This record gives sequence, C-alpha cells and structure tokens, in this order.
Amino acid sequence: MVAPAPRPPVGRYGPEPTDATRRLQRAALAVLVVGAMLLLGWIGSGVLRDPVQWQDVGYRVDGPGSTEITFDVTTAPGVGATCRVQALAASYAQVGVLDVDVPPAETRTRRVTVTVPTVELAVTGVVQGCEPVD
Repeated sequence: MVAPAPRPPVGRYGPEPTDATRRLQRAALAVLVVGAMLLLGWIGSGVLRDPVQWQDVGYRVDGPGSTEITFDVTTAPGVGATCRVQALAASYAQVGVLDVDVPPAETRTRRVTVTVPTVELAVTGVVQGCEPVD
C-alpha cells in the first residue's frame, strides 16, 4: 500500500480556504454558468428571429457599365425576399444599386446572380441587405 503524500507546510501556498470561501466560489461559478447560458440563448434567438439571411458569393466587373453579383439568400420555404445589391468604386462610393426580388421557393437557400448597371467602374459588388416579402 502507498502512503499518502505529506502535506505541505501550513501557509506555504496561501491560507487554507474556509467553508465560506468554498461556498462563495461555487456560487460565483454557478452565476457565471447561468450567465453564459443566458447569453448563448439570447444570441441564438436573435439568429432564429432573422427571417432572411444572405451571403455574398462573388462578383465580376464587366466594365465601367455593369457588375455581375452572385449571392445566396436563405429564408423559410415558401418565403420570398427583396434584396438590395450595390456596386462600389475604389473610394467606397456607390456606383450602382439594384433591388432584386427573390421569389418564394421550396428550398431554404437559393443562389441568385444579377447584373447591376453602374455609372463608372466598380471594384466590388455586395449585398446591402435583404427583407422578407409580405
């Protein structure tokens, strides 16, 4: 049989914790765990509340007159959306904008490609935002 390890000298690693200190530590840990769960629930409910989500996929600058923008739109099946896409110049100025109607579909995610007319050469194309169609 192995003998238990000897205890270090008293006070070597600070004072021994009391029962009150242990209870306080456990209570603080419980509060932190509950707070973390509430925070995760709040974040999760915000994601679920958003009826339309979008993701930029890519763009192609066709010249100073147009830019092709590709993006994915995710909604509940049977829900349509209106998305605003924009083409931006190197100075971040909006040089083209287009509102795109995304019709309802049976699938949650749809890929959409549109051509945005521009007034000067764009350097990027992005989705500004999407809203559900009533």
